[in-house]
Amino acid sequence: MLPACLLIDLLLDPELCREFGLRDWETVIRQARVSAMQVRLATRLRETDLYDSVPDGPKRHLQAALTLRDRQRVAVRWEVEHLALMMASVDVPLVLLKGAAYEMADLPPGRCRVFTDFDLLVPREALHRVEVAAMTHGWTAGYQNAYDQRYYRQWMHELPPMRHITRGSVIDIHHNLVPDTARLQPDPELLLAASVACAGRTNVRVLSPPDMILHSAVHLFHDGEFDQGLRDLFDLQDMIEHFIATEDDWRVLVARSEALNLERPLYYTLRYLQHRPGIAVPDEVTARLQRLAPAIPVSLMDGMFERGLLPDHESCSDRWSVLARLALYVRGHALRMPSYLLLPHLLRKALRSMHLINDA
Repeated sequence: MLPACLLIDLLLDPELCREFGLRDWETVIRQARVSAMQVRLATRLRETDLYDSVPDGPKRHLQAALTLRDRQRVAVRWEVEHLALMMASVDVPLVLLKGAAYEMADLPPGRCRVFTDFDLLVPREALHRVEVAAMTHGWTAGYQNAYDQRYYRQWMHELPPMRHITRGSVIDIHHNLVPDTARLQPDPELLLAASVACAGRTNVRVLSPPDMILHSAVHLFHDGEFDQGLRDLFDLQDMIEHFIATEDDWRVLVARSEALNLERPLYYTLRYLQHRPGIAVPDEVTARLQRLAPAIPVSLMDGMFERGLLPDHESCSDRWSVLARLALYVRGHALRMPSYLLLPHLLRKALRSMHLINDA
């Protein structure tokens, strides 16, 4: 039996809020905060005309989240103008990923989330030119020690994060969706070639609809960090409901996952979207992806993922939750790096967290 989660119950059935007492609301707000879901919760209640039934105390938390979201939406568009100028200076297309892409393409997840950085995808051969252009336009590297610089530049799929010296915005410049050392290796040239321009903005591009779904899937199920996993799962639900309307759409999505070597993340995405929050997947698609089930018992993976996707809060944890999250953390790193790199890296992180070494 999995722990109960009032937040998920309320998102799936907003009418439940009419039965909530203040203690229920306190639990839901805390669950939403730790999983970065306050904006989604507020938006869901607004869209179902139930927002005004929220008591004043919880409503203040939700309203603060909505105010932050509204201000950020304006700031994002302003920041994208600067990014477009930066990329134009080196004649490289601006291709946005994740949160900024949802906002600029006016996609459903954009109405339900806030984010802290801007993710860009650029051709590997243009990486140095884009980094120099970023520094010229005011962004500086956040990691200065030699180990972290080598970790990003030699093994990862992105440069070290860069922060603007005056505006404080953070950009992550990617050359792929996963590290060079990862087991999965999608071809970034296919992603860039299929990218599409935002409406009315030929100088701002995002991934194609299938690729956007697959990127979100690999980000959720290939990484080891699940603090905001529930948010990402609901983002995936939004995108699939928005983009996938016919059986042909499903076939294109599955075929694209095969072309990009991302079938396993899609398998997990559809499996847990059918569990909760719940979407209908054609039998043909389920059967086609079933061959990608993990070799270990799928019930064991369910136990880990179902707990990892819950908010990291005591109200929806049981005695297995800590172990499940630890197992997912190790699994994510093992998928990203071979053992001869992974074990020294995890040891270094552990020693650094205990202040036994200093990489500065």
